[in-house]
Amino acid sequence: MPTIPTPTAEQLQTQFELPSAPDPAAAAPMTVDGTVRVSFATFGVLLLGAAIGWVTLPIVPFLFIGAAIVGFVLALVNIFKREPSPALILGYAGAQGIFLGGISSLFESMYPGIVTQAVLGTFAVVGVTLVLFASGKIRASARATKIFLVAMVGYLVFSLINVGLMVFGVSTDPWGLRTGVEIFGIPLGILLGVLAVLLGAYSLVLDFDFIQKGAQNRIPKKYQWTGAFGIMVTVIWLYLEILRLIAIARR
Repeated sequence: MPTIPTPTAEQLQTQFELPSAPDPAAAAPMTVDGTVRVSFATFGVLLLGAAIGWVTLPIVPFLFIGAAIVGFVLALVNIFKREPSPALILGYAGAQGIFLGGISSLFESMYPGIVTQAVLGTFAVVGVTLVLFASGKIRASARATKIFLVAMVGYLVFSLINVGLMVFGVSTDPWGLRTGVEIFGIPLGILLGVLAVLLGAYSLVLDFDFIQKGAQNRIPKKYQWTGAFGIMVTVIWLYLEILRLIAIARR
């Protein structure tokens, strides 16, 4: 019966130092199709949460406010996390869905038909932006991104000041300066709403650009979740801005 030769210490050391076999899942690159599938999954969770928020508003009126706080915290965690976490991103989608469902139901009770208008408006902006980006008509650039960031900071500062004036009773208007101030007879909120929609559209361009370059550079597959998260954040922001814009216009 043949004997099995015993490896020497040098042979064992050589085998120990050999690199391990690559993990196929870790080596798989990010793709546009994969990002689309992940995006559908996150928006599916978002819509499920929206249905819950819409139905439960009369029963638990403040549920959507709690969901908004949870969604905000999860958004910050996902933004500053070094690597994407599917569980946290799906959790954000669910919490924001409940918030959107609740606030949409509230607006619908005050302005019948406004939710349909806001949804169609959001689809229109996303669709047009996607077509323009896919056809090469619009692209992200360093200069445009700098202008976008400056405009975003300015819009954020205005929003914080406006909320502060409303909280401390300086402005008694339901929308604060957005409807308390007019320019050539047009409420300031209308002009700012149009600006916000344009900013949201360019934010979508940045999201699409990240996904396209990520696929071209074959970055790890896990960053498909980052692309899906970016699109979801932008679409939610767009919907809320369009909802508010229509509400101010319908006053």
